[in-house]
Amino acid sequence: MTDVVLYATDTMADWEYSYLTAGLAMAAEQDPDRFQLRVLADAQEEVTTKGRLRLSTDGDLDDVSLEDVALLVLPGADTWSDGHRRVLDLARVLLERHTPVAGICGATYGLARAGLLDDRAHTSNALDFLVPSGYAGAGRYRDERVVVDGDVITAPATAPVDFAAAVFRRLELFPPATIDAWYGLYTTGERRWFDALSGPSAA
Repeated sequence: MTDVVLYATDTMADWEYSYLTAGLAMAAEQDPDRFQLRVLADAQEEVTTKGRLRLSTDGDLDDVSLEDVALLVLPGADTWSDGHRRVLDLARVLLERHTPVAGICGATYGLARAGLLDDRAHTSNALDFLVPSGYAGAGRYRDERVVVDGDVITAPATAPVDFAAAVFRRLELFPPATIDAWYGLYTTGERRWFDALSGPSAA
């Protein structure tokens, strides 16, 4: 079993990771031993999300086994303008090991502060959102719903479906046709995508 680590912190934006975690749960119904979602925090046994839900964590960042991490997910929160040193250090180490890191919304600011977007194409809520971080990667900013450059996946707060789909593709969580159908359904609501998703070819 390989760990998908979701970093938990106060004010984490519920909608930004919900599609992703729901997809992992669906995949676990087919293959329960392939990936394990681990919700880890920086010395917090419980966090309060942006939607004011109380979320119990599975442990501390110290519990990470680098060899077991398949991907690190960094959700947005109101606190990324400073702090979060431990998880950003973990992101740096994982990237050095070519383990993917996925950041959305405010987490992209944290990645920028840490210099992890200086040499990679990326996106965020807006370029102006990232510039105050003092990072050197403004020339690599892309105004897109999701950007994948090597081992880094970035997205704005408004694109949680695109963000999840990019993670699914990176993890090869489902066959490509299934991911395409899932993405089509949740971005258009069209019946044809539901039929494709529930048909035998999507299994």
